[in-house]
Amino acid sequence: MKLYKIKKSKIDKKGLYASQNIEKGTKIIEYKGKIISVKKSEVDPKFDNRKAIYLFNINNRYDLDGDFKFNIARLINHSCNPNCEVFGEGLKIWVYAMKDIKKGEELSYDYGFSFDENFREFPCNCQSKNCVGFIVREGSRWRIQNAKAKRES
Repeated sequence: MKLYKIKKSKIDKKGLYASQNIEKGTKIIEYKGKIISVKKSEVDPKFDNRKAIYLFNINNRYDLDGDFKFNIARLINHSCNPNCEVFGEGLKIWVYAMKDIKKGEELSYDYGFSFDENFREFPCNCQSKNCVGFIVREGSRWRIQNAKAKRES
């Protein structure tokens, strides 16, 4: 039995939801796609970061293009308080539960976007208590919080 089902999401159009309780450490779904060279992803306009892309860096030579309907994992949305994490195993990418997930809960992970001059182009709608309003990796969110604090003081 699948551990997930597709439903309308409050974060973004569609999302994946737990179809049953999922224990921490469970391998949930493979992020599928086509293996491409990093060189190709750097020059192909398909992978312009100013639009929705489904690209994972596997290593310094290869990326995984997940922009295919058969890649159901592409529907997992970003959250600043995620319940999943992503790990590479060889040339495959897997989504695991990083905590216990209750049936009906939306699956999410931190997209890991870097903090750069374009961060405002990627608003976050996760609505978690620690959300900074933009899709930025956890280790860089302090920069946004510091900028907000300076503006408010």
